[in-house]
Amino acid sequence: MTVIALRHFIDGAWIEGTGEALVDVNPSRPSDIVAEGPGASETDVDRAYCAARAAFEGWRRTPARARAAILLRAADIIDAHRDDWGRELAREEGKTVAEAIAETGHSANILRFHAQEVERQSGGVFESPSPGERILVIRRAVGVIGAITPFNFPISIPAWKLAPALVWGNTVVWKPATFVPVLAMRFAEALEQAGLPRGVLNLVNGTAAVGEAIVAHPDADAVTFTGSTKVGRLIAAQLAARGIPFQGEMGGKNAALVLADADLDVAVEQVAIGAFRAAGQKCTATSRVIVHEAVADEFLRRLAIRTERMVVGDAQDEGVEVGPVVDVAARDRVAAALVRARTTATPVVGPEPYSSGALAEGYFVPPSVFELHEDAPGELWTEELFGPVVGVRRVASTEAGIALVNDSEYGLSTAVFTTGLAEALSAIEDIRVGVVHINSASAGADLHVPFGGSGASALGPKEQGAAAREFFTETATVYLRG
Repeated sequence: MTVIALRHFIDGAWIEGTGEALVDVNPSRPSDIVAEGPGASETDVDRAYCAARAAFEGWRRTPARARAAILLRAADIIDAHRDDWGRELAREEGKTVAEAIAETGHSANILRFHAQEVERQSGGVFESPSPGERILVIRRAVGVIGAITPFNFPISIPAWKLAPALVWGNTVVWKPATFVPVLAMRFAEALEQAGLPRGVLNLVNGTAAVGEAIVAHPDADAVTFTGSTKVGRLIAAQLAARGIPFQGEMGGKNAALVLADADLDVAVEQVAIGAFRAAGQKCTATSRVIVHEAVADEFLRRLAIRTERMVVGDAQDEGVEVGPVVDVAARDRVAAALVRARTTATPVVGPEPYSSGALAEGYFVPPSVFELHEDAPGELWTEELFGPVVGVRRVASTEAGIALVNDSEYGLSTAVFTTGLAEALSAIEDIRVGVVHINSASAGADLHVPFGGSGASALGPKEQGAAAREFFTETATVYLRG
């Protein structure tokens, strides 16, 4: 297959980087090189910031409707390439073709949503206690935004950060994850072809050093980040010392709570979807399952059958349900955790690592379910593995189940399975996470409502929906006297 030349988009031009060489491989078949070329250097990052700063005044003064029109044209371009770019996403990142095409189309819808948001009220007029005076509250762009995005949603997460940033008048310096430069290039191409002025969006591909340069640059007015909690907190601390706003969507250790009155067919299917799609590499993936003891045996029996039937294979093949994890380090890290789990937990579905054939060549991890010991549940309960693995614990009551849901430093997403209204309302009231699903998978986020968590899962304003403008704009209160 074609090897794509890795490029960077700085000041309206596609250029070759001046940093270290990067090789982007297909995680389903690592011998397949997807893209290669020099990554960005600190000098390239500086050029990107200079371009973004130079473009800011003109872009923020561009009428909002004109900015929105560019996003709408870019959305149409993405839609026109949805199937082809979706297949590239599956090849590059390892998400199944069906999921990859759906994500690509979703990114176009995100652009459309935020293009429409600037048509809504963005300020207000207030009465003043002083005669002849009115008080206005207006919103304005923050400035130059540093954006760092992850591998697991290589076009939709950039869309939900960059679309509100751009439509509200900011300029951007953006680093995607090292593993997904191609989809980042495609997204930038769509905006370029849609007529985005030079310097408004600048794309720098590279390793973690490029992200560090984005955070450290003196021209950064704010930084938005999605990634691990450890890295996010380090970035937040650096920025706080300089007084720079930070938005962080970080880790998750999400629970599914299956109550005694749950529809087990629904619960099993939704837990499987939440745990194993995208090979468990979602911040909202289900990785802990808490099940009432009255239905635990039957639930585990059905979950074992569904898990064993999951179709694992090349992400580009039709009918595959679980593709690879993103790289060899991720595969080996999850595999090592599963070896340790066999000494501290009871395997419900605990297959050995793939040792031959195509699955052994690629970065595949078999979907696994372990029942955890109450006295020492271990890392399957506490650590974000980012793989197709779930740990299960039994409880004797709804109250005990809710307590275990909250037994985590993370607070991103939870799924609750019940047919009882009272139980659902209790869960909504008492579970301390940012996203609660009743009778649906923990993994999932809609573009028109706020997304984000609490605790170790998030810092700063939430993302998506109308909440997105809270980070990408700042308010000014104006006292106006005639």
